[in-house]
Amino acid sequence: MSSGLLVSKMRKTAESKSIEAEIKAFALSQTAHLDVALLGPQVAYRLPTVKKLCDDKNVSVAIIPSVDYGMLDGENVLEFALEQIYH
Repeated sequence: MSSGLLVSKMRKTAESKSIEAEIKAFALSQTAHLDVALLGPQVAYRLPTVKKLCDDKNVSVAIIPSVDYGMLDGENVLEFALEQIYH
């Protein structure tokens, strides 16, 4: 539930800043073509598994900061995602 709300806020922020982005929430078992994979803090323990899957595809993986996730701060999380892509 919270991931879906956060995605919605991130989409609104991207739109308001004229950033073209496809932002989705999906289960770890699903695969997709990604620029960055962000994990919610509640599944941080899955980082090694996700990193292994994403390294082969040159996809950055990071854990969303707990405060931003908890506050559903779409703007901060979008900025965090962009930092992961363009580091």
